[in-house]
Amino acid sequence: MHSDRRSFLEKMSQIGALSLIPVTSALADNTDENNHFVAGPYLQNIGHDEVTVMWITSKNCFSWVEYGEGNYAIHKAFAYNNGLIEANKRIHKITLTNLKPGLSHKYKIVSTEITGFKNSKVEFGETITGAMLGFKTPALNEDEVKLVIFNDIHDRPQIIPQLLYRHGYTGNARDYDFVVFNGDCFDWLSDEQQLIDHLIKPTTDIFSNEFPFILTQGNHECRGSFSRQIPDYFAYPDNKFYYAFTRGPIRLVILDSGEDKADDSVEYGGLAAFDRYRETQAKWLEKEIASKEFKKADFRVVLIHISPYHSGDWHGTLHCQKVFGPLLNKAKIDIQISGHTHRYMTHDADATHNYPIVIGGGPLEGNRTLIKLRANKKELNLKMVRDDGEVVGKYAIQKKNR
Repeated sequence: MHSDRRSFLEKMSQIGALSLIPVTSALADNTDENNHFVAGPYLQNIGHDEVTVMWITSKNCFSWVEYGEGNYAIHKAFAYNNGLIEANKRIHKITLTNLKPGLSHKYKIVSTEITGFKNSKVEFGETITGAMLGFKTPALNEDEVKLVIFNDIHDRPQIIPQLLYRHGYTGNARDYDFVVFNGDCFDWLSDEQQLIDHLIKPTTDIFSNEFPFILTQGNHECRGSFSRQIPDYFAYPDNKFYYAFTRGPIRLVILDSGEDKADDSVEYGGLAAFDRYRETQAKWLEKEIASKEFKKADFRVVLIHISPYHSGDWHGTLHCQKVFGPLLNKAKIDIQISGHTHRYMTHDADATHNYPIVIGGGPLEGNRTLIKLRANKKELNLKMVRDDGEVVGKYAIQKKNR
């Protein structure tokens, strides 16, 4: 697998300056063009024994993934639902299961256009195949895990290669096993093309066909006519924006802070129920912090776009504080990582929260940050790096005897 800085630079040179401006991809309504891959593949939800592969085609297709250990793609996986194989669609989401932990795998995507689908008759067109790519499943007892965290890009996709190129490596060694976008990748989401050009394509150009990423929902992902379609393009556990998982010594808890304004705010047209949504999450969070997986983790990290503390006094912040604050204090988490304010800052534990809080910067040059997190079984290290290379926040947290 291409996992060092040299391969990164090779990809960057192939992409060139064109990667810094939106491109136009042919979508399904371009009927005169041949079927082709519009975006992807990109990886989601990698675990010890599974990973989800996603991609988008310009025409409706039946699709599958050919994959295998080492250098051979000898298995075939497709998605099905209630006994029916997923087909006649453009967005493809296929989970490879029963993988072996800690091994390198090869895979390639395949899509066959469906040109007709009437009654019991299906007509197939051309088959297109992607390049052979690779990924590695996490080992069962990972001693160390590394991730980098973006936040508040706000429709500036050039930030992704800029920050990863400058600060995503130590020498030639890659500093991430996966990447997190901790909310507000967009100002508001209007259509599929924006989602592709401003997030999916910049990641696949650089890393996400070999290393997965997570998009947590910020308040701006809640806005725009296309916001309700976001879950179609990513793989979330149980199709929810709030969930938890373990990687190496870290238990990661992802919460959805929702909107910053009240539900009856005129901007939402009466179509918001974020208070109820956050209350539902709080019930889930209470169960999570009581779980065996949470309790036995060496480190507990919370990702939430709007911090319940140090994020002003808008309704969303105060409601997060009310429903999440007592639970997070009770949970004895090690650190919380947020965005939203566009002002990078670190906040040590105090009388209101018994854990440190790190808030990343905003989208403008000179204020952009990349948060780097690395943990082994003894220590968790966080470093927040400004776009000019200045370290503007730092924590070294020792494993606690709980």
